[in-house]
Amino acid sequence: MSVLNEEVAARLTGHLRNDTTDLAPSDLHVPISHFVSEERAAAERGALKRVPLIVAHGSEIAAPGAFITREVLGIPLIIVRRSDESVAAYVNMCRHRGGRVEYEACGSKRVFMCQYHGWSYGRDNGELRHVPYEEFFDPIDHKTNGLHTVKAEEAYGFIWLDFSHDENRTVAEYLGPQVGSQLDEFALDRCETFLDRSFTLDINWKIVLDGAIDVLHPKFLHPTGVGKLIETNTSAWESYGRHGQSFSPRRKMTKLVKENEQLDGLWKYIGSNMFIYPNSMVIAAPDHVEFWTVWPDVNNPSRSTTHIRFLVRPEILDEAMTARLNKSWSILEQAAKEEDWPMEQTIQENSKAWPDGYYRYGRNEQSCQHLHRQLARDIDGVTG
Repeated sequence: MSVLNEEVAARLTGHLRNDTTDLAPSDLHVPISHFVSEERAAAERGALKRVPLIVAHGSEIAAPGAFITREVLGIPLIIVRRSDESVAAYVNMCRHRGGRVEYEACGSKRVFMCQYHGWSYGRDNGELRHVPYEEFFDPIDHKTNGLHTVKAEEAYGFIWLDFSHDENRTVAEYLGPQVGSQLDEFALDRCETFLDRSFTLDINWKIVLDGAIDVLHPKFLHPTGVGKLIETNTSAWESYGRHGQSFSPRRKMTKLVKENEQLDGLWKYIGSNMFIYPNSMVIAAPDHVEFWTVWPDVNNPSRSTTHIRFLVRPEILDEAMTARLNKSWSILEQAAKEEDWPMEQTIQENSKAWPDGYYRYGRNEQSCQHLHRQLARDIDGVTG
């Protein structure tokens, strides 16, 4: 992987030798109210709707006609692969009286029909196909009464939606070349979903993301697990505009550096977590990609849904790899369910009980600072 280059390795090596780490220019103070305020939560959802969002992996609708239904930021959607293999997204809402036109979670169809009154819509353009008893209505223009659409694009193996409908912005432009080139190398368009889990938690979405990318807690919160594998408070941070990437040395890298040994194969010694603003993370391993999306709840600032997938190329998935992936999931699940999320829930409960003041993100917490600084730019107009 080209991003794990000699420069990143050299920075981490220097940090390990000198007990240092990459630093932000200053600490960041985030108001506690940002984790419990309904007004702030509404502003954050508005910010999310102004940028491309990853809502699915392309393999979920692999063949023409395949569809999934999904609720994104409270909006019910049908995401479908058209006959020409492009993707489309429609609001799952009949133009007659507002009923859902599709109830199944997934499937394959040419036409979507509302079960209330039988109005039907085509899969390729969401066009209004048939209105029972149409002669008893005023004239209905079928061209302008199809399903409402949301801008959809398939890129880097994922399906992205853009509620802003900015026709001049592509996903590639939004990500930039540094993120795009890495996603190209991951070959996610050739991957399939090995594991797919979803968890609704009584925790604000930003706290969940903070915990997943935090570099200061492994040896304290995970002393018998991840804390024995990854260094604490030693990291390198790369900023890619709205996005960014954190690199942490594994403990075995520390041993080799202290002994002045040669590093052969950087993936063995360095873990990376690429944050795609606003709510996704791509965590690369030698044989799979761990992919997270964290969604704010539309009714409760103190609730969110975390979606975790393991993506893997099917041609390399053998019995031994299956065992390794299941072991990786077991370690991740234990750490998340028994250590990370219970701690984060106490943060959420404390935030509700004492919403005044602020939480401090230190200079050595650039990875966690990033999301909050970017939200401040988008919502509050903060510069810098």
